[in-house]
Amino acid sequence: MYKTAKSNPTTQKDQRRDLRNHATSAEAVLWRYLKGSQVGGYKFRRQHGIGPYILDFYCPALQLCIELDGEVHNHYGEHLHDETRTRYLNGNGIHVLRFENILVWQNVEGIIQEILKFADSRNIL
Repeated sequence: MYKTAKSNPTTQKDQRRDLRNHATSAEAVLWRYLKGSQVGGYKFRRQHGIGPYILDFYCPALQLCIELDGEVHNHYGEHLHDETRTRYLNGNGIHVLRFENILVWQNVEGIIQEILKFADSRNIL
């Protein structure tokens, strides 16, 4: 059974806007591919709030969160935070795909293929 998480809480509005306006270079590059329903016709949102968390990218139709992880995510404490966040999102029916920032530069098409592969798995009749 899934919890009901509030989507885009108003208390996060300024923080979400700030994150959009100061996106990392990897987020900006991936967003060029995701915006405008370019990937499989699915609409993605960036810096979308779910409960207490702000997701890098979110596709409501697929219940899919895309997270880009930089160097800071290599620290032990951050791994624990990421695991807690993933459990929370999974508990709300949201699947999380994580990619390191370097993959955006080295193989952005591979990221797109992983998203499409996930979408195909969700659309099993």
